[in-house]
Amino acid sequence: MKVRCYVTFLILIGTFCACKQRLDKKPVQPTMKKKAVVYQVFTRLFGNTTTTNKPWGTIEENGVGKFSDFNEKALTEIKDLGVTHIWYTGVPHHAVINDYTAYGISNDDPDVVKGRAGSPYAVKDYYNVNPDLAVDPSKRLEEFKALVDRTHKVGMKVLIDIVPNHVARNYEGLTNPDGVSDFGTNDNTSVEYDVNNNFYYIPEEAFSVPQWQNGYLPLGGEENKLSNGKFEEDPAKWTGNGSRLAQPHFNDWYETVKVNYGVRPDGSKDFDELPASFDQKDHALHYEFWSDKTVPDSWNKFRDIALYWLDFGVDGFRFDMAEMVPVEFWSYLNSNIKMKNPDAFLLAEVYNPSLYRDYIRKGKMDYLYDKVELYDSIKHIMKGYGWTDHIPVVQKGMADIEHHMLHFLENHDEQRIASPDFAGDAMLGKPAMVVSATLSTSPTMIYFGQEVGEPGAEDAGFGKPTRTSIFDYIGVPHHQRWMNDGKFDGGQLYEEEKNLRDFYKRLLNFTIESEALMGEYQEIHFYNKEHTESYDHRVLSFVRWSPNEKLIILSNFDAHKSYDFNIKVPADIIAKWGLSDGTYKLVEELYEKVETRFIVQNGEGGVEIQLEPLESLILSVKK
Repeated sequence: MKVRCYVTFLILIGTFCACKQRLDKKPVQPTMKKKAVVYQVFTRLFGNTTTTNKPWGTIEENGVGKFSDFNEKALTEIKDLGVTHIWYTGVPHHAVINDYTAYGISNDDPDVVKGRAGSPYAVKDYYNVNPDLAVDPSKRLEEFKALVDRTHKVGMKVLIDIVPNHVARNYEGLTNPDGVSDFGTNDNTSVEYDVNNNFYYIPEEAFSVPQWQNGYLPLGGEENKLSNGKFEEDPAKWTGNGSRLAQPHFNDWYETVKVNYGVRPDGSKDFDELPASFDQKDHALHYEFWSDKTVPDSWNKFRDIALYWLDFGVDGFRFDMAEMVPVEFWSYLNSNIKMKNPDAFLLAEVYNPSLYRDYIRKGKMDYLYDKVELYDSIKHIMKGYGWTDHIPVVQKGMADIEHHMLHFLENHDEQRIASPDFAGDAMLGKPAMVVSATLSTSPTMIYFGQEVGEPGAEDAGFGKPTRTSIFDYIGVPHHQRWMNDGKFDGGQLYEEEKNLRDFYKRLLNFTIESEALMGEYQEIHFYNKEHTESYDHRVLSFVRWSPNEKLIILSNFDAHKSYDFNIKVPADIIAKWGLSDGTYKLVEELYEKVETRFIVQNGEGGVEIQLEPLESLILSVKK
């Protein structure tokens, strides 16, 4: 079975690698001097110390974190983990169930809200922030601004979400800047499509809530005066995932409506397209291209939103489901962003590998999720049926865009490593994390709680185990032990959790200081499979180097087996490193527990290595 999975996957990767567009473009040299590390934190959950964890629990029962919980001590501890950017997830005001009418905020209907706390991807007001996160909801913007300032003070950059594909069904801006109208305010609702409508419509049909399935009821069946199986929307709008049904399916994104970017219902485009050569143009020329063009109204609305948050002090954005929005819009938006802040950090969620290069080169994205290729490959290895042979093949196929493919092992959409449906043990993530963080020049991302082995075991209500819920009020137990009632010192962590966090801290801090990790890469895996006795597909080896630093990196993905072998570095690499025959010192960079000899003989390098189960070594060659 393992062999069959390996062959099938390799064939698929080989198909990707054969694409001509991967071969006719030179790799883009990274502009960053050191690696970036993004810490994704679900803002609502981070500071919550309540441990009740009742399914469908209210904010009073299960608690909620606040902006103020990110005090200077908490932020310093995150920074000291090796973090350069913090992505505060769930900040823009999205639909929630709590009653904030005293602050002029309309109540949200549970029939079009997922969970009790609401989805962060059903944004209700782009010019304000989630009132749940403020000590005083009337001063929620001021409280978030104070958090941005605190984050900058400790030396980290701030990212927030922009969700351009869809908004909440009950979008309502309360604090729009002068001259800014809400989405849909000026739409012609009598037609399915108009280039300057913000939404698509289903004329002469009213919206109906989905038929609930699998025993699901809004709020877990709790009575609520608005939860009556109805939501007033006439005519109905297309649903966020593109459903054109007036009554979307339960599995559709029924809580959202799709934004119209000038793509007609038949898929044709009602705007100018970029000339073919623009995949090689910089953001300034993209900005110039659009400067005399008339663009759909939705383009300008999201441009104004992004520029508003840049003025606020935000340093970049994570764009949700970017591939569902035309690449020309991204050229327009991102060139506007970069003209205002050339250093803005732009990260996008794109899952179709055939679109990667367009969204990077034409859409002017800085980074995309490397989910479908690297993450999925590593996940298979961690689960026991994948081979490390996959990873060099994936990396070769990404060679021209490797800097732009952000690496991660967890995020809010993915299963926790420690969950039974993934690896079942956070320790199995250690070799994977070393590979993910050191394989390329791309940024690394971790999800809060990953560093202490959070398993996502809670039945939160709408959110179910294996993923920490983004829809409910819930406590995050392992993370709460690190918080230690707001001391943020790890005082309640178990020893294994302390050791895991220490591992992440050592690894991430090494990556942001290493010159070699922004330099060259070459795999030595297949050479060692052929020439090194006892080396097999549960081990991975590669080298990274720069003029002043040369690294040999090895990871053992096997939880039970140790390896003893003489790892070999081929002659072509030794030549590139400028090493002559002789003996060199090797220093292990993570724990500094290995200091051994690297012998170059007849132009080939070699070192005797003992690699314990789940152990990784980052060996630095010292002349």
